[in-house]
Amino acid sequence: MDKHATVYVAGHRGMVGSAIRRYLEQAGYNNLLLRTSAELDLRNQRAVADFFASERPEYVFLAAAKVGGILANNTYRADFIYENLIMETNVIHAAHQYDVKKLLFLGSSCIYPKMAPQPLKEEYLLTGPLESTNEPYAIAKIAGIKLCEAYRDQYSKDFISVMPTNLYGIGDNYHPENSHVLPALIRRFHEAKEAHQSSVTIWGSGTPKREFLYADDLAEACVYLMNYYSERELINVGTGEDLTIKDLAELVKDVVNYSGKLMFDTSKPDGTPRKLMDVSKLHNLGWKHSTSLEKGISKAYQDFLQHTYVER
Repeated sequence: MDKHATVYVAGHRGMVGSAIRRYLEQAGYNNLLLRTSAELDLRNQRAVADFFASERPEYVFLAAAKVGGILANNTYRADFIYENLIMETNVIHAAHQYDVKKLLFLGSSCIYPKMAPQPLKEEYLLTGPLESTNEPYAIAKIAGIKLCEAYRDQYSKDFISVMPTNLYGIGDNYHPENSHVLPALIRRFHEAKEAHQSSVTIWGSGTPKREFLYADDLAEACVYLMNYYSERELINVGTGEDLTIKDLAELVKDVVNYSGKLMFDTSKPDGTPRKLMDVSKLHNLGWKHSTSLEKGISKAYQDFLQHTYVER
């Protein structure tokens, strides 16, 4: 990408989109197209087509999505499949219609089968049933991957699909019910510290293993892939490293400086025993993450203190 190219970041106010915007700005890209959902409703096909017709973006990062935790995904199943399908369909089709040079579509690791072997390789897509609680969201993301493949096959469009692992970072969601595990732990340990609680109880045994990538590292990877990757096949983005929920909790506990005990409620479910991405394809291309988990959690905690927590 030329530094003066017109680059549209769809979803620039979300955690991932804002990280992509920050990285592009810091790298010297000076012609970014940014629209809030109030300014451009991506669910409106005419509005999306008019935007592409008038602005003519050369590159598109499609980071806009309706997202949420397990409860939200399982409760609003129709909303999650409909809104994600229509947003990605409108943007990808408009990118084709108005001759975008390249589009990067962001998916999710939940596209892989629930019982797929570990680590998760790109070729495991569509080889088995999905996790039922977030199946509508996963199907929408799979459709986005297949849309990119289809426009590449039929029209030779340079549309690529990127699958990130579990993400965290600046601008994360710390909602007490709808947040993911890492931001939820940050909030719980901070509130326990503030309330002088003697212990914090974590669901499950603490033995399941998970992988986490700092969102700003993902942003760097996305720009790298926009510049150096043009294959039909999707590509995983992660660290290639995981740790147990117990070790994660201990790490967050240390970063937050909470001195109480860590307890585990083994009557609660553990979930999938392991969820690790195979990132050998990405490493072979020459990119590797640079933010350690401890450093990333420290940055996320400072962001939590400065923004999220003071608002609640």
